[in-house]
Amino acid sequence: MDVKTEFFDDALFRRVAAEAHRSPRRRMNYNFHRSPDDPVNRLLNVMHCGSYLPVHRHLSPPRSESCVVLRGSVGVTVYGDDGSVAERRVVSATGPCCGFDIEAGVWHGLVVLSDDTVLFEVKQGPYVPIAPDNIAPWSPPAEDAGAVAEFIKELETEFNKMHYE
Repeated sequence: MDVKTEFFDDALFRRVAAEAHRSPRRRMNYNFHRSPDDPVNRLLNVMHCGSYLPVHRHLSPPRSESCVVLRGSVGVTVYGDDGSVAERRVVSATGPCCGFDIEAGVWHGLVVLSDDTVLFEVKQGPYVPIAPDNIAPWSPPAEDAGAVAEFIKELETEFNKMHYE
């Protein structure tokens, strides 16, 4: 059997961060699983400020999601079905909260609070792209650069206030 061993180290983080800097999405995944069809998907998600992740859920098909921040920080918002904010947390490699687990069907989003942020994610496989009905209707469409920039700025402002409270 072909055995695969990888280590989470600075060299890997720097390599994936450089790819994320070159990406128009300002983020890059690095998969540890061998195939998107694997029953468990394990990956690094390396992100920089300004990367847009629309508010979404994993309902069809139902998938839970667990993340641990290995470097940097993100702001995580959990929403009710009506778009109201249910909870906000700064999740950081150095803070009191370093990860989260979200059940299938829960609306959530995050904003990157520091460049070179590295998340380790575990999701049920096989990989399925997020379907349109899993993107929140109150989340700006990725194609609307102005609305996306405003949305990200509002989130950054909210989470930066939390750093100083």
